[in-house]
Amino acid sequence: MHSALGGAQIPEMTMAQTKQPGLVAILSSPSGTGKTTICHMLMKRHAEYKFSISATTRPIRGKERDGVDYYFVSDERFDLMIQNNELAEWAYVFGHRYGTPFSEITNAIAADQVLLCDIDVQGGMTLKDKYRQAVTIFLIPPSLTELRRRLFHRRTDSSEQRKMRLETAVKELGYWHRYDYIVLNEDLKEATNEVDMIIAAERAKTIRRNERRFWESGQARLLGL
Repeated sequence: MHSALGGAQIPEMTMAQTKQPGLVAILSSPSGTGKTTICHMLMKRHAEYKFSISATTRPIRGKERDGVDYYFVSDERFDLMIQNNELAEWAYVFGHRYGTPFSEITNAIAADQVLLCDIDVQGGMTLKDKYRQAVTIFLIPPSLTELRRRLFHRRTDSSEQRKMRLETAVKELGYWHRYDYIVLNEDLKEATNEVDMIIAAERAKTIRRNERRFWESGQARLLGL
């Protein structure tokens, strides 16, 4: 590329030539709003996107795998993780404890990965307080009727659990304004695209791209790094 000033050579700057900084992306929503599905769709698109694996004291369900879906631990082990400051956040959710290990965050950021944290509202707020550079995204269903339909369609829950989830969902919806972004999940593909664009924009922010290591040498000189 030539400059108008004396025809000097200026290196092309393209996203393909640059490294992208790591990012913690917190996705929260009431149960049944699709945050887990969106996380998995994003990981299919981007090799450097990683799902944050939470520790939990609840039993394994269906085809879930330890170390893949969750770290399934005993109450005693969870207590030790709290005492040893191994958890960035933890909370009780429907009678069981869930927590985000610090190692998930530090390992992802060190590897310049996007860590997708699929966690509930209380966990999301706690994690944001501890890791200010995280971006928070709140997903909402198109209507309360649709949310009720999705929750009551879940075969893994009893009728009492479904009722409790719906009551909790209504309370959680009141927290949307505390998040950086809000995304309507009426169409799954469109919602995934919107979350994808939010993450791309956040990774391109100057406060995240202000280190020389994210640029080719010529680009770094051009930017004064």
